[in-house]
Amino acid sequence: MAATKTFEYTVRDSQGRLQKARIEAPSEAAVSQRLKAMNLAAVSIVEVKTSALSKEIEIPGLSNKIGLKDVSIMARQLATMIQSGLSLLRALTILSEQTENKALARKIQDVRSDVETGVALSAALGKHPETFPPIMINMIRAGEVGGFLDNVLVSIAENFEASVKLRGKVRSAMTYPIVVFIVAILAVVGMLLFIVPVFASMYTELGGDLPALTKVLVGMSTFLKWGGGPIAIALILIAIYWRTNKHKPEFREKVEPFYLKVPVFGILAKKIALARFSRNLSAMLRAGVPVMQALDIVGEASGNIVIERASKDVKESVRTGNSLAGPLAQHDVFPPMVVQMIAVGEDTGAIDQMLEKIAEFYDQEVESTTEALTSLIEPIMIAVLGGVVGFMVIGLYMPIFGIFDLIN
Repeated sequence: MAATKTFEYTVRDSQGRLQKARIEAPSEAAVSQRLKAMNLAAVSIVEVKTSALSKEIEIPGLSNKIGLKDVSIMARQLATMIQSGLSLLRALTILSEQTENKALARKIQDVRSDVETGVALSAALGKHPETFPPIMINMIRAGEVGGFLDNVLVSIAENFEASVKLRGKVRSAMTYPIVVFIVAILAVVGMLLFIVPVFASMYTELGGDLPALTKVLVGMSTFLKWGGGPIAIALILIAIYWRTNKHKPEFREKVEPFYLKVPVFGILAKKIALARFSRNLSAMLRAGVPVMQALDIVGEASGNIVIERASKDVKESVRTGNSLAGPLAQHDVFPPMVVQMIAVGEDTGAIDQMLEKIAEFYDQEVESTTEALTSLIEPIMIAVLGGVVGFMVIGLYMPIFGIFDLIN
C-alpha cells in the first residue's frame, strides 16, 4: 500500500470563488482524480511537507484501533449521503476526509481507490475483513445485486447502532462494580505491602505475643512481599495465553459453554448472544442475503460457540428442506418462546419481523438484567469492601491495646 501524503489544494466552487483545503492521498494525480469526481476544478495542488514533530503520535494497539462504534458512525454517514443523492465516490471521499479515526480514514481511502477503478463496494470492503464485519459486506453485496444499496446501508447503520447501544448499556452498568473491585484490591495490596510491615516491626521491637488476627495479616504481608512478583508474572502469562488462544476453536469449545452456566452473569451472556443472533439474522434476511449464507455469518457473529453450533444445525436443516425453528428446539440456549416466534414467522412469511421483535425483547431484558445486577452488586461490594478494610484495621490496632502493658 502506498504511503499517503498531505496535499493542499485550491479549487473554484460553482460560484467561481476560490477555496482551499487539505486532503491525504498517495499522489498528486490521485488528488486531481478525486477533485474531478467531486466536480471541482483544481487551480493548484501542492504537497505539504510535514516535520517529524508535526506528525500525529500513534500508539501501537491504541491509535490504530477501529471499534464497532467507528464503523457504525461511518455506516450511518454513508447511508445519509447516498440517500441524499451523492455519488458513492464522492460520499467515500467526504468520509475519508472527515472521519476522526485516522486508521479508519485510511481504510476508507483504500476502499475509495478500489471503487474508483471499478471494484464493487462490497468487494472493496471485503479486502479489509479485520475492519468491516462479514455481515456488513454481505448485506452490501445483496444491496448491490438487488439495486437497493441505500436501504441496505440504512439497515446496516441501524443494526450496528443497536449493537453499540446494547454494548454501551452493559459496559456502563458494569463499570462501577469493576472500578470498586479494582480499588479494593489496590487498597488491600497497598496496606499489606506498606502499612502492615511498619506495624509488624513496631510490635516486634516492643515484644510480646501478637493476637491471632494480627499474625494472619503479618503472614499475608510476608507472603505478598515475596510472592507478589511470581503472582504478577503468572497473571501476565495467563493474560497473554488468553489473548493468544481465545479465538481458537478448541479453546472456545471448552470455555464459551461455561460462560452460559456461570450464575447470574451466564443469564446475561445468553441474552446478549440471543439479541445479537436475532438482530443480525433479521437484518441479513431483510437485505436479501441468502438464508444459508446468513446462518453462517450470524453464527460466527453471535460471539458464542454454542449458538454457532446451533446455527450450523439450522443450516443443515434448511439445506434438506426443513424448517428453521425445528433444530433450534434441540438446543437449550434457545428458549421455547424464541423457537415458537421463529416458527410463527416462518408460517406467516414474516420471519425477519419476528426476529427483530425477539432482538428488541432481549435488548430490554439485557437492560433490566444489568440494572438489577448493578443494584445487587453495589451493596454487596460495599459490604465486602467495608468488611475487608475493617478486618485489616482491627487486626492492626488490636495489639495497641496491650502496648502500654508492654512498656510498663
